[in-house]
Amino acid sequence: MSTTTRPRIYAGDGDRLMEADRRSDRIVLLPAADPREATLGGGEIRIQWGQSLLRDVLAGRYRTVVCGINDEDNSHGMIGTLLHLVHTSQWTVESATSYAKVFQDSATLHGSGDREPYVLKFDLDSLLILAILRPKGKDHFTLDDMERGFRTVSKMLSQRHDRKPAASVSFLGAKSNRLVDDNGDEPSFEQMLRVMYTSGWRGDVYPALSMWESAPTGVFATYPFPDSIDRMREGSS
Repeated sequence: MSTTTRPRIYAGDGDRLMEADRRSDRIVLLPAADPREATLGGGEIRIQWGQSLLRDVLAGRYRTVVCGINDEDNSHGMIGTLLHLVHTSQWTVESATSYAKVFQDSATLHGSGDREPYVLKFDLDSLLILAILRPKGKDHFTLDDMERGFRTVSKMLSQRHDRKPAASVSFLGAKSNRLVDDNGDEPSFEQMLRVMYTSGWRGDVYPALSMWESAPTGVFATYPFPDSIDRMREGSS
């Protein structure tokens, strides 16, 4: 006998007990499409809502992580946290910052015709960090920087199965390496995802922790988003 009753999520009385209220950090996850219609190819970006990048890295779920780096201070950035937690690394946040400065100064002297930003590789034995270097003289990244950076990152990952699976921070809500749009404001997550996607990125993305409080706004677990969003923005039903 068929039934339309949805499977319970939790055992016992857990479903009722876990009903969220406005005091809870909540994520309203929306289905983007019928999963039975999925095709092969891995042509989407997976968005890891509610997951911890650090925990997944330490569990060995990724071979490559993409984040930002600058040549001044990375003690509050993701790369500093990774270098501290991954014990197979001989890098420290101080040595990585020093390397970034030496590379930046050398590139400025010898590669004035190159288009920034550069991508630095840090081999931690069990993990490869691809760090997009904040352009010299700036206290922030721009979306143009991200486009060029992720084009380089995507080339470095292309046909390199030994460097996959790969994950990236969202670059939003950053402390050490802010991301701003043309108006000097932080861009939307959708804008950043569009830049990553058009640049060739097909790995996973971890939203900023502050974005876990997105409810009641619904979110999707993959990008590109459904066409229905554009139709709603245009005023169609």
